[in-house]
Amino acid sequence: MQQKEGLVQQNLLGTLKTNKSFSTFINAVDKAGLTASLAGDEQFTLFAPTDEAFSGLPAGALDRLLEPANKDELASVINYHLVSGRKTTDVGKWKSARTVHGQTAPIKVAEGKLSIGSARVTLPDILAKNGVIHGIDKVNLPESKPN
Repeated sequence: MQQKEGLVQQNLLGTLKTNKSFSTFINAVDKAGLTASLAGDEQFTLFAPTDEAFSGLPAGALDRLLEPANKDELASVINYHLVSGRKTTDVGKWKSARTVHGQTAPIKVAEGKLSIGSARVTLPDILAKNGVIHGIDKVNLPESKPN
């Protein structure tokens, strides 16, 4: 997808804010203390769950994650949706993506639909100054790390 020079003005966070599908994710980014990461100069590919995607979490899970005591766990979940570097839907050529969280997330293309983890990309290639956003239909949760 090409855009004319100068049309991509905002960073990832600003771009998310102009799209009404990501208000829950923006709130989670804020509560996790990660707004500076998405507003900085480093290039990222963000697989952002839409507001509808959060409704698929078990009852009470989102409220629990948003509590200040669970900030680290929330940051871990958000970082599991973030990949270093700017990748448009050519990411579908990969078998997996190494997330900022540190774990890999499986990637597949079936019937022309791109998926990461158990989430399908529903809003691909939303370009921002410091990366690209792919809206997804489910919140992917990283595997629990042993204590």
